[in-house]
Amino acid sequence: MKRKKSLWLPALCLLAVLMSGCQSDGSDSSEPAQPSDSGTVNLTVWSAEEDQELLSQIIDGFKEQYHGEADFQITWQPQGESQCTNVLMGDLENGADVFAFADDQLNTLVAAGALEPIENKELLQSSNLPEAVSAASVNDDLYAYPLTADNGYFLYYNKQYISEEDAKSWDRMLEIAAGQNKKVFMDWSSGWYVYSLFGNTGLTLGLNDDGISNFCTWNDTEGDIRGIDVANAMVNMAKNPGFLSTDDGGFLEGIQDGSIIAGVSGVWNAVAIEEAWGDGYGASKLPVYTCAGRQVQMASFSGYKLIGVNAYSKEREWAAKLAEWITNEENQKLRFRLRGQGPSNINAAASGEVRNSPAIAALLDQSEYSCLQRIGGNFWDPVTAFTTEILAGNPSGKSLQELLDDMVTGITAP
Repeated sequence: MKRKKSLWLPALCLLAVLMSGCQSDGSDSSEPAQPSDSGTVNLTVWSAEEDQELLSQIIDGFKEQYHGEADFQITWQPQGESQCTNVLMGDLENGADVFAFADDQLNTLVAAGALEPIENKELLQSSNLPEAVSAASVNDDLYAYPLTADNGYFLYYNKQYISEEDAKSWDRMLEIAAGQNKKVFMDWSSGWYVYSLFGNTGLTLGLNDDGISNFCTWNDTEGDIRGIDVANAMVNMAKNPGFLSTDDGGFLEGIQDGSIIAGVSGVWNAVAIEEAWGDGYGASKLPVYTCAGRQVQMASFSGYKLIGVNAYSKEREWAAKLAEWITNEENQKLRFRLRGQGPSNINAAASGEVRNSPAIAALLDQSEYSCLQRIGGNFWDPVTAFTTEILAGNPSGKSLQELLDDMVTGITAP
């Protein structure tokens, strides 16, 4: 499930140290937690409603693995990852013992004391993709178990019109689309996607130490690539008859009626696109685009699903064992087979069945150019206002630099 806006709860104000942008994580070794004494173990698990069949199999496997060590009473309940934190914060002490959530909620959960550092972090760090580990960490401490590495975006293209080589260049795809009276899609109404044009230019964006406000240099007037260079590139794209900015629903409509032959989206649309394009279905990392007279690789935000263990769980040690079981290599492979979700586990992600999925393979290739979404809530509306003006042909009459300055003023507002 895609994710655009982060949850920003009052608990964020408690944070003293946060990740900002793309960070690397350190590692110490420590002993893994051990389960509690034998007896009846009651655990509640929250995850997406679509996980019911999958979690049933995983929980049965857990019970079999630890048969004889305790009498397990494990209850699964549906709870969407995007709303998990809101629900959990309502009553932490009586919330789920084990729960799935989106990585942009991590800092809120840590600040509220809902999560504690994982003891066997060295094992998890070595077995999961580095960015997934970073998404589950606050500085050097790992607070959650990486589960998926598929909440990002990449390029879909129709091989009946666009070759693998063509798909490497945004300009070339626009040229082909315009010549065929077709469209190449990208949603400029959301800063989640617009970041791709600024992210690899040397212009910066991130979260300040207060955990609420942003820093942003997208309007810089100096450097190899200035803000106005990106803005001019966007103006040229918007004017191209082969370009279309619409929402996700409009993208799928265009895929199905044949008017769109390429577009930027995520794994949630893979099945529908493959059904529409059949043998023409193709996917790859994002292309390069022309900016300041050079070819710039498009960047992306990346997102991850994580499994948390409630710090208030009465069976915290067994809950940790269950979280580790849910996220192990074999169960991530099972998740891919049943749900089509991309693994965070290194071995599972490298398996043939995963790499043979065009969408997952494209997402993994794009991960080299992706960055964790760590942004304050003031980011979204100013970006939408800026792109709306660009798409409309600048009806305000302001210069591009003025539009950039207005956007950055809004993004960095306290």
